[in-house]
Amino acid sequence: MRALDLAIIAVFLVGMPLLGIKIAGRQRSGADYFVGEGRISWWVACLSVVSAETSTLTVLSVPTVAYLGAFTYLQLAIGYVLGRVVVSFVLLPRYVAGNMTTAYNFLGRRFGAGLQGTASVTFLFTRLLADGVRLFATAIPIKVVLAAYGLDASYLLIVAALGVAMVVYTFFGGVRAVIWVDAIQMLWYVLGGLAVILVLMGKLPDGWFSSAFDAGKFSLLDFASSPLSNPYSFVTAVLGGAVLSMASHGADQLIVQRLMACNDVRASQKALVASGVVVFFQFALFLFIGTMLWSFYRGVDPVGDLGLGTNDELFAHFIVTELPSGLSGFVIAGILAAALSSSLGALASSTVTDVYQKVVRRTLSDAELLKQGRIWTIVWAGALIVFASLFTTTKNPIVETALAITGYTYGALLGAFLLGLWVRKTRQADAIAAFVVTVAVMAFVILGLKFSRSGAFLGVDFAKATKESVALAFPWYTPLGVLVTLVVGGLLSLRHREPARWAEEEHPATPT
Repeated sequence: MRALDLAIIAVFLVGMPLLGIKIAGRQRSGADYFVGEGRISWWVACLSVVSAETSTLTVLSVPTVAYLGAFTYLQLAIGYVLGRVVVSFVLLPRYVAGNMTTAYNFLGRRFGAGLQGTASVTFLFTRLLADGVRLFATAIPIKVVLAAYGLDASYLLIVAALGVAMVVYTFFGGVRAVIWVDAIQMLWYVLGGLAVILVLMGKLPDGWFSSAFDAGKFSLLDFASSPLSNPYSFVTAVLGGAVLSMASHGADQLIVQRLMACNDVRASQKALVASGVVVFFQFALFLFIGTMLWSFYRGVDPVGDLGLGTNDELFAHFIVTELPSGLSGFVIAGILAAALSSSLGALASSTVTDVYQKVVRRTLSDAELLKQGRIWTIVWAGALIVFASLFTTTKNPIVETALAITGYTYGALLGAFLLGLWVRKTRQADAIAAFVVTVAVMAFVILGLKFSRSGAFLGVDFAKATKESVALAFPWYTPLGVLVTLVVGGLLSLRHREPARWAEEEHPATPT
């Protein structure tokens, strides 16, 4: 009967890229390929944003977070909503009304090509690592399914196959294909999650809910844990989540590209704010699944007692072993949908617009933009496959690994945008220096600073954290990076007497 599951998965992997190409139609220009010429409805962009930012990491890893802990992860989603509101009114109007191709065009107009290229290269490197985690995450359920048939496929082979499926519709359909496929896939895996809940309801004993409640599995707000070391302490999660969302949705081309494809500024604002609300309920859905799994498996160790390779294989293990044939294939296909939530278009657009054109020192024609966009789509697909193989040994929930990766650079990216808006005297050299200093400081903080689990500072140690020590909680990475960028850039700007030319033209009546 499991042959039915494989058939559903195969049809999905082949049919979804073809559907995306059909919906997108023929790509005739670089603007059409990169931003869809502003023809995407706000609700489609909203679903695409949700799929792009959570997808596989949510479906697989968030249940694991709840299984090992409680609902405190949901505090991050509260911060996500607050951060999106700020971005929708501060940054989005400049991108959409300014007819920009990438978010980093703003930095180019404000500071110059040097900072635009620096920010774009930083985005490319960060997105390469973070999406390597995403692609690896999608390979987990496939490996579990194949193992059930006695096939031992390597993660590298699996991610290579997924990468080919991902590149097909991005290459031919551009951003419109990416956004529509994202929207369909998001609805698919949410329906799969709801189906899992219905099945679990029939398998759990009476009184499971009250038992989980008494065990603290539904705890939402955490005011007791140390805000420095616990990522789900209330202040840490909400404040850190808000600033992280400002960076990911205001300074990361992966999300900004989807919002630029909307009809106008108001449509992009509606898409962004609505996506925060959708993400909140989506997190709640998969956290609830994790708590149900805790009741079903009686809280045993997924690795030590169930014999799984990693904790994140738990949900996939349940799907393969407990769901009926057909439904199992449907849910697995929904999880695989996350692999097709492509960042290749964002990587290609940033490469061509922010880097390649600066290197060749000329403005490319529409035909050249389209050609280069497709070439770089293939190049980045190959790079993602290679980098995805680097995360096969991670022991933490993969969603935490992905968020920690962004900590190195998100603060510098968002800080550069805020420098351009708030500190009018800042010049390009000041901003670049602040950017570089921030990345160096964050590497030192993430790799070296150690705290006790109670939050007491233990010093600097670049060795791996022990049971007695932990690093700074990952939600603090982005706020700290923003602060460093603003302080360093602001101090350097004091050398100048007059506002930068761009700032003077934008705000002639604002006092210095």
